Amino acid sequence: MIGRALGAVGAVVLLAGGAGWVLTAPEPLPALAVQGPPGDPARGELVFAAAGCASCHVAPDTEAGDAPVLAGGRAFVSSFGTFHAPNISPSPQGVGDWSDAEIMDAVMRGVSPSGAHYYPALPYAAYDKADPGDMRDLVAYMRALPPSEVESLPHEVPFPFSIRRGVGLWKQLNLSEDWTVAGDLPPDAARGRYLAEALGHCGECHTPRGPLGGLDHGQWLGGAPNPSGDGRIPNITPAGLDWSEEEIAYYLGTGFTPEFDTAGGEMAMVVSELAKLPEDDRAAIAAYLKAVPSVEPAAE
Repeated sequence: MIGRALGAVGAVVLLAGGAGWVLTAPEPLPALAVQGPPGDPARGELVFAAAGCASCHVAPDTEAGDAPVLAGGRAFVSSFGTFHAPNISPSPQGVGDWSDAEIMDAVMRGVSPSGAHYYPALPYAAYDKADPGDMRDLVAYMRALPPSEVESLPHEVPFPFSIRRGVGLWKQLNLSEDWTVAGDLPPDAARGRYLAEALGHCGECHTPRGPLGGLDHGQWLGGAPNPSGDGRIPNITPAGLDWSEEEIAYYLGTGFTPEFDTAGGEMAMVVSELAKLPEDDRAAIAAYLKAVPSVEPAAE
């Protein structure tokens, strides 16, 4: 009897382990999502700006006006460890030897060419909602940028977060193809939703997180602790941001607030990239922010 019981327990453990292994497996993009016409580098430059790629991956010594050198190296300190932005330039040290599909899998699904999970310090939970055509354009633009021979730095992540397979469980809990602000929106706000929730990944900074690092969508854009430990990232829902749509759009293009202040810190880099977008896109983001459900300042 004891032997049968132990055998049954062993079988259950093996089944559970097998199910867990399947559930946490990396999931690349479907082939149809990758297929399509060649990307347009000119359009890809706008996608690059909207997605904020420069904020993390551009070498710090790149001069304003120069073509961005995507050498990476910037460190991001978190409660789960320190993550280093990698070299994603078109070089052997970067992504020069990767196929377009492999780059898209990395950006949109957090899957490496070897089939491993990337940590969600790369905001693929947002980019997963991006249009594959925009991603093909982004890849075409990236391939036209200067290469860098700088080696990517390894992440400094302690056990158990160092177990990459565990990221698969995080993905099961936190990845969704649904919009946070669901339902039909006017065309301008719908465009703004795409720019803010997918490409711009505004929620990554402006939304608080749960204990496992997933975004609290019930407090969407309601403000969050600054990872640097210095103050808070503001509430940009209508309850926390009372600027008009015109004032928001102007700020996104210039960095100047209605109170005659200027964007600082991380937001200064965001504004410098959003300023490259068409005026209609900044207006669309402003329209979206007015359509976001309010999170009362008391929740901060």
